[in-house]
Amino acid sequence: MKKWNIMLAILILTAAALTGCSGSDNSGAKATEASKDTAAAGVPQVLTANLSGGEPYTLDPAFASDTTSYFIIDNLYEGLYTYDKSGKIVEGAASKVDISSDAKIYTFTIRDGAKWSNGDPVTAHDFEYSWKRILNPKTAAYDPSSLYYIKGAEEYNKGKGSVENVGVTAKDDRTLLVELKAPLGIFPTIAVGHAYLPVRSTVVDKNDKWAAESNTIVGNGPYSTQEWKHNEQITLTKNAQYWNKDAISMETIHFKMVQDATTYYQMYKTGDLDLILALPLDTIDQEKDNKEYLSHPSFSVYTYSFNVKEKPFTNRKIRQAFSYAINREILTKNVTKGGEKAAFGYVPYGVSNPSGKDYRDEAPEKYYEFNAEKAKQLLAEGLKEEGLTQLPTVTFKYNTADNHKKIAEALQAMLLENLGVEVKLENQEWKTYIDTFKQKNFQIARMGWEGNYLDPLGVLGHYTSSNSNNFTNWSNKTYDELIEKSTYELDANKRVALTQQAEKVLMEDLPIIPILFSADTALVSPKVTGIIFDARSNPDLRFATRVEN
Repeated sequence: MKKWNIMLAILILTAAALTGCSGSDNSGAKATEASKDTAAAGVPQVLTANLSGGEPYTLDPAFASDTTSYFIIDNLYEGLYTYDKSGKIVEGAASKVDISSDAKIYTFTIRDGAKWSNGDPVTAHDFEYSWKRILNPKTAAYDPSSLYYIKGAEEYNKGKGSVENVGVTAKDDRTLLVELKAPLGIFPTIAVGHAYLPVRSTVVDKNDKWAAESNTIVGNGPYSTQEWKHNEQITLTKNAQYWNKDAISMETIHFKMVQDATTYYQMYKTGDLDLILALPLDTIDQEKDNKEYLSHPSFSVYTYSFNVKEKPFTNRKIRQAFSYAINREILTKNVTKGGEKAAFGYVPYGVSNPSGKDYRDEAPEKYYEFNAEKAKQLLAEGLKEEGLTQLPTVTFKYNTADNHKKIAEALQAMLLENLGVEVKLENQEWKTYIDTFKQKNFQIARMGWEGNYLDPLGVLGHYTSSNSNNFTNWSNKTYDELIEKSTYELDANKRVALTQQAEKVLMEDLPIIPILFSADTALVSPKVTGIIFDARSNPDLRFATRVEN
């Protein structure tokens, strides 16, 4: 137990260090200067933001997979754990957590007074129902693997075990017993993730389209849906049933759905939007000195994913050739310009090792620094192995957005210049693109992966054979074993070494090309304070306050 406590303390410090990299003070997350006391008396508490991805894919936590949907979902639902203003993990829908001496059994006490937006009490049964719903293979949920740490969860999800053997049990309305398959120091960090959010069983069972319209969505978070004009706007209002409603200032949040970056940038400039993310790339230089401008690291990696069963990317050397032909430094300096860093590995900057140094800085090597000659050599060798004299047609797919288009065009130009390869570009609107990606209908496709939690495994875990986020058709037994060992290793130094070994396997076999370690750019109106930015997620609007009309 002592060893486990030491490990948990290390991981809490790691998370604090990561949130601190957003450019904030020692409290962790970066907030626009905020205090409800500074709000002008009588100022209507209304905020207007934008969903640059357009219409959310879904507002059902079981099926969401993208930051656009999560921006809304994070305001509608609350798990057993949540984040406070400083980015620290604290109790949410649970008021107390007891951990067994072997660190395998978590007993959660549901908060007295926690209610759904329709007035029903939040119970332990809601959590048992929700987690088992995601694990039920008939549900076909997006991310059941996030729950595989629970005893019997993976077996049930894969049809090799029964729901009765899953280690999640509501002992009564307020007591939830969770049994893990092995001691796991980072379970609180994992359990704050979206797969662990609850839904109301009586609502879900009555209407399979409950999450498609504003008047049928029931949540337990700080806000509830008031209106949903599809492809135009979602309006949220403060949830009067929320147990911590007194801490929420903003009464109404409007989310516009404007995908064109130039258009939403102009809307911000004319005062029609209070907050925008993902600034047009050609505006960043002129906005950098603006006090309303924000740029901070994000615990995410911008990638292009290979389908390793689609030619020519069935060949590892051809995959490696494409990676060596990309000049990431030029890309961050001349194209994106928003504080991104070249990705010479997969784990982003921000996680502190036990030494106190950044995980990325202590990586044994840099992977795929630009080398056009090596790229050409590997391409020639790969083509020879495949019995080809020239490369078949190659198509890069990406979702429609100004920033993604410019990056795709830059990659297209680099591959032509440095490798002599002509690449066709194809873009799709976000909702269509999500389905295309999930169906693995691509040779190589853009995707940005935000860590499920603040830890190297939050991103490395995406590419195990059983992980729900692995859409590459890649499977590697050695990689799976290293990730499994590092997940349950309680010695911090050994754990770092194991994740570094896993990253090396991933980078050498290369089912994905890491392009950039992302940075989030934003413009925030001085009329609104208290929006929290950090590396882990979308901006947190729970503590925002309007101080001026």
